[in-house]
Amino acid sequence: MAETCSGASRYDVFINFRGEDTRYEFTGHLHQALCKKGIRAFFDEEDLQTGDEITTKLEEAIKGSRIAITVFSKGYASSSFCLNELATILGCYREKTPLLVIPVFYKVDPSDVRHQRGSYEQGLDSPEKRLHPNMEKWRTALHEVAGFSGHHFTDGAGYEYKFIGKIVDDVFRKINEAEASIYVADRPVGLDSLVLEIRERLEAESSDAISMIGIHGMGGVGKSTLARQVYNLHTNQFDYSCFLQNVREESNRHGLKRLQSILLSQILKQGINLASEQQGTSMIKKQLRGKKVLLVLDDVDEHKQLQAFVGKSVWPESESESKSGTRLVLIITTRDKQLLTSYGFKRTYEVKNLSTNDAIQLLKQKAFKTYDEVDQNYKQVLNDVVTWTSGLPLALEVIGSNLFGKSTKEWESAIKQYQRIPNKEILKILQVSFDALEEEEKSVFLDITCCLKDYKCREIEDILHSLYDNCMKYHIGVLLDKSLIKIRDDKVTLHDLIENMGKEIDRQKSPKEAGKRRRLWLQKDIIQVLKDNSVSETHE
Repeated sequence: MAETCSGASRYDVFINFRGEDTRYEFTGHLHQALCKKGIRAFFDEEDLQTGDEITTKLEEAIKGSRIAITVFSKGYASSSFCLNELATILGCYREKTPLLVIPVFYKVDPSDVRHQRGSYEQGLDSPEKRLHPNMEKWRTALHEVAGFSGHHFTDGAGYEYKFIGKIVDDVFRKINEAEASIYVADRPVGLDSLVLEIRERLEAESSDAISMIGIHGMGGVGKSTLARQVYNLHTNQFDYSCFLQNVREESNRHGLKRLQSILLSQILKQGINLASEQQGTSMIKKQLRGKKVLLVLDDVDEHKQLQAFVGKSVWPESESESKSGTRLVLIITTRDKQLLTSYGFKRTYEVKNLSTNDAIQLLKQKAFKTYDEVDQNYKQVLNDVVTWTSGLPLALEVIGSNLFGKSTKEWESAIKQYQRIPNKEILKILQVSFDALEEEEKSVFLDITCCLKDYKCREIEDILHSLYDNCMKYHIGVLLDKSLIKIRDDKVTLHDLIENMGKEIDRQKSPKEAGKRRRLWLQKDIIQVLKDNSVSETHE
């Protein structure tokens, strides 16, 4: 039977190899070294293969493993069984919670494997394989897996036992990294399609020196959650990975040098002290060359933050970088779509509010700690919360957590309170986008929020022209890019929570005396001001 280190049904490593080439030498020694390190490794010691098809037991072993090591040897491609096993491994890698894959090129050139040359061309060109129905799957699997970060051993390159030691250390490190991956919600809701879309894009660009992915959307919509999910799914396919959280806040508080130092410390595995941001940018560019690096910059709001890590523009010499082995995947999250466009991001993804069904699922998870059906008495209040929040994940999480264990009466009371005065935690997140606006842009936003919602663009431009001259088109464009407003059917609209935020900001300027406010939108305030004859000169 197949041998494992512990006899457990869950493995750390599955070893894919051609028995005739390496079973009793290299792969056998590798398996032994993994076991000595305490790593549970599945090793087909007694040859479980039956014909070309992999057995159920082998397929379960692959799916039950964290990491697959594929040992590419000279005769590997001549084995249909090995190729089918490899295709299964790639299929598991592509799933939502994928298998991590480490290719080992044992006395073969990685480019021969990736492009099916030399012995790999000969192996696939045999008469029995030419018309095989799995041929396309085999070629795809060879091409993709050979592009992953791995290990290459050639004759005369040194002692095999030292090479095996490096592989074991790499596996041990990856297992530990997987244990300490960045936290994502236990079951992120509504992001599966975007996660899959981004993963497919990265796989399609796996040969490129540089891939740039921009994720944008309003505050609290789930941009960081999406980035964390993608990061966790890909981190172990790179030599180095770094997720820098809250770039906007951290750079304002501690400066960009500190963030640069964190990235360099992860690459160099030692503490770094930088004299200046310019030194940090130059050093990062130098250290990234020839390496496969995944870098996520979370919550970016200024060009200078991007420039601190990749310069004023992403390296133009991408062809030469690719030849040198450089592979940089840069993912950023931002509220400002224009920032992505102006920096040259061609692949951008907007995270939108949740659908009604997804919103209810998230709200139930936070308020009842379940995804199952809940008491029918709560059906209406659940729908009321989803309608009021318009499916904004942040609001659903905050409200659901606050109402955990509460009665329907308490829910109804809380909803009325939220509608009257926005929750401080939600307001704090949403107001970041407002605070980043110029003064005139803030004023335009408040005018629209308080008085001009659902007006046509042209009507708003005409009404506000006397206040802002010919700048209205520009101001509306800025508000659109920062996800503060939307245009539907030529009408300017905005999320209910953002509308509440804007009105609360304006109300706080004179919370008790409506007559001192610049904008009036509540009928009772307008009537009271007219009765008191307290109209301010600032009213519009």
